[in-house]
Amino acid sequence: MSDDIAIKVSGVSKNFRLPHEKIGSIKNVFTGIFRLIRKNRSYETQHALKNVSFEVKKGEFFGIVGRNGSGKSTLLKMLAGIYQPTKGSIQVTGKLVPFIELGVGFSPELTGRENVYLNGALLGFSKKEIDDQYDDIVEFAELEKFMDQKLKNYSSGMQVRLAFSMAIRAKADILLIDEVLAVGDADFQRKCFNYFKKLKKDKKTVVFVSHDMNAIRQFCNKALLIDGGMIQSQGDTDQIAQAYTELFIGGDPGVATVAESQNRWGETPMTIQDIGVSVNNIEVSIKGNIISSLELTHPIFGFLIKNAEGLSVLGANSHMLKVKIPKISRESKYNFQVIFENILSDGQYTVDLALLKEDGNSVVDWWSDAISFSIKKDYISPYIVTPNIHLSIGIK
Repeated sequence: MSDDIAIKVSGVSKNFRLPHEKIGSIKNVFTGIFRLIRKNRSYETQHALKNVSFEVKKGEFFGIVGRNGSGKSTLLKMLAGIYQPTKGSIQVTGKLVPFIELGVGFSPELTGRENVYLNGALLGFSKKEIDDQYDDIVEFAELEKFMDQKLKNYSSGMQVRLAFSMAIRAKADILLIDEVLAVGDADFQRKCFNYFKKLKKDKKTVVFVSHDMNAIRQFCNKALLIDGGMIQSQGDTDQIAQAYTELFIGGDPGVATVAESQNRWGETPMTIQDIGVSVNNIEVSIKGNIISSLELTHPIFGFLIKNAEGLSVLGANSHMLKVKIPKISRESKYNFQVIFENILSDGQYTVDLALLKEDGNSVVDWWSDAISFSIKKDYISPYIVTPNIHLSIGIK
């Protein structure tokens, strides 16, 4: 392997054997001691990765993108040494630290403070080194008031912030990062964002898995797209981001994909129908129909836009906007349209739609992730939205 290569993956495949049990009769269910003898076992082979090859150079920020279930996490765990290849080889030069499952090695029965020292020891730090960094760790995690509480009393977000704040102190030549931009609130995500900028500036070798094409374009020198366990494309980040966008939505940017309707609830789900999204550089428009089997007096209609990490970006409802919806008669058809300025940054988005009764508490139809669409801008922004800002500077 060349001296400038940090990671070399050659013809790697990974198969998992999934067992299936065949129980001969109901009686066997109640005679578990005999099941070990009588059961028939067969296996199904799952091909998680198929003939994957790529190289990551030293000092390179390398992106891996793909849909859920595409094989990204399996590949990352193989790079970390958690899984071994069924075929092929993986060569790594230097100490590699994975940010895959943040919080591994933390104890829920210990306090935040005690966990810092426990996890620090697992990362190879001496007590003095942890002492010197303790204040920075706590400040970054924004947990100054909670360090003497047991970890089991932390929210999941607090635990992840502490784990991430510890993980970034690790002494490593190569970092594997899996979707950490999705942790915490917007302020904490901004800290993560700034940390990645520092990694790039310091020319650290990073393998970065994300659904955020804006982050992929911002940080990565190269990237690969994986789907169905196989590499579909690799190379220039803009091309990979474009290919991912088309794969994600099944077409060109700006074309929406309607989700399956089971991801919804309420008294009469299926009330909201025939939805669509159109996107241009000026505005985003969401349209659809309402056909109710109930008679509704001045219901409330709302929408919510979320980015690829599930973060709420913007939303509103008719009550907030002081729009009074007329009485909806049973089995009558009504149309709706939401239009807002296209201030969304480059990336993928989903839309929640909801219809509530006048009291604002009784849900008629709530459709989560009802439709997805993408935004492609000519420039890269590190922010969630990019409003029109007019700046002028002159001499008085």
